[in-house]
Amino acid sequence: MQSTQQQEAIEEFWQHISHCDHVVQMYENEDSFLDTLERFVLEGFRKDDAIIIIATPEHRTALAERLERHGIDVAAAASNGQYIVRDARSCLARFMFDGWPAESRFIAMIEELLAKAREKHPTVRAFGEMVALLWDEQLYRATMRLEHMWTQLCQRESFPLFCAYPKASFDAGPPADCREVHNAHTRACPPL
Repeated sequence: MQSTQQQEAIEEFWQHISHCDHVVQMYENEDSFLDTLERFVLEGFRKDDAIIIIATPEHRTALAERLERHGIDVAAAASNGQYIVRDARSCLARFMFDGWPAESRFIAMIEELLAKAREKHPTVRAFGEMVALLWDEQLYRATMRLEHMWTQLCQRESFPLFCAYPKASFDAGPPADCREVHNAHTRACPPL
């Protein structure tokens, strides 16, 4: 778990993101990642944002448990459209073909989620884990293409996006592609 000082730093970081920031975190361990994601989502609830989470089953479950401990009724938030959760692998299957993202299908899927989120909440924030899954599969160029598509969508649709990669897996990738991933984001989470 993070120290109080680390928690305050990450809370302050999330309080100052803009509506079109594309943020990345390279995390050392699951707890560090989940602490950061938890703060990102809690800040969204504090601001009455709709929150879209596209993650693995393990991360979705762990996040929901953490939110419940903060008094968030995850089921109620989901039923009223404020908390929209999707499986990262299922989402990838909707737009990946032969190891490459089909842009029109990706945009249609995300725009559908944004429309649902905005039915009752004018502002939205999103977390996506699909890029990390592609990176783990060593689909480095496809990862970069998806990162760039996300950036364009964030800017056009005006919402902050948070991405996270396990550091060990990320550092095993080609150095030029690692630099390109960093450059595809507007901000990086502070190291914890």
